Amino acid sequence: MTRHPKLAFAIPLHNEEAVLAELVRRVRAVLDAIPGGPHSALFVDDGSTDRTLEGLEQAARQDRRVQVISLSRNFGHQAALTAALDFVDGDVVLLMDGDLQDPPESAPQFIQKYLEGYDVVYAQRRHRKESWPLRACYFLFYRLLAKLSDVYLPLDAGDFGLISRRVVEQLRRLPEHHRYLRGLRSWVGFRQIGLEVERSGRRAGKSKYSFLRLLKLASDGIFAFSIVPIRAAALLGVVTIILAGCFTVYALYSKLFLDRSPRGFTALTLLVVFLSGVLLFFLGIIGEYVGRVYEEVKQRPMYIVKETIHVGRDLRDENDLLAAANLSGH
Repeated sequence: MTRHPKLAFAIPLHNEEAVLAELVRRVRAVLDAIPGGPHSALFVDDGSTDRTLEGLEQAARQDRRVQVISLSRNFGHQAALTAALDFVDGDVVLLMDGDLQDPPESAPQFIQKYLEGYDVVYAQRRHRKESWPLRACYFLFYRLLAKLSDVYLPLDAGDFGLISRRVVEQLRRLPEHHRYLRGLRSWVGFRQIGLEVERSGRRAGKSKYSFLRLLKLASDGIFAFSIVPIRAAALLGVVTIILAGCFTVYALYSKLFLDRSPRGFTALTLLVVFLSGVLLFFLGIIGEYVGRVYEEVKQRPMYIVKETIHVGRDLRDENDLLAAANLSGH
């Protein structure tokens, strides 16, 4: 690949009024600096309750390369990313968050890897700026998921990364609702490579991922790419049966040949309580899988678009609109 591809940023936003002006400025500077084009930046407002949408509308009026999709409510980060992929237009798409922890200035490095023949270039974070308990959770989660999944999932790689047009087309064909896009990106295949990127601290505002939302994202990743939890339930059941059988043989032997019965009412009570807890735990895991099947069967849309700016037909300039009007006789 020798020519410079048409780049499109895909950026979901939720209540990012505090960093929006700086984000737009830096993204526009990158679009100006990269050869080729026409380049663009698609921002998805995921039901913000502050002035984020107003800021996006103002940016779109100033620069037609700024495209905006406004969702009817807050559908979540992964749904907003999916909406961006469904509407984005470009030879390559750079997915990034809108909190400026992902530096848009890394775009030329991603494009260089694309020109070398890679369809997916994912960012691997070198130094996270979160608190150490959160960093430890991220560290353990990525390695646990990599062990459980049948698909190779790179370590310490988030959604930030570049994907080619054909990868975008394949991701659009995947209809599942509980999405873990960084996993789906690996699942589609093609040539992929990691690129180490220094992760910045949040410029302003608070993270929109609470502990519960992070836990939900982690569970979506595990349940979408592994059935090991269900197999673990079956394995534990087999082990329990074997141990119970061994204890039964021991109890019969003691009664028939040693003329005594095994004692241990307290131990027996603890064992029953423990096994009951394990049983309920694995019932909950099975329920997670069943619940995801239920969500898929309902076939509700993943998101609802309220309005768009410069997306699709809106992207044509005024001369194109005038020519179309003259041809139609209006």
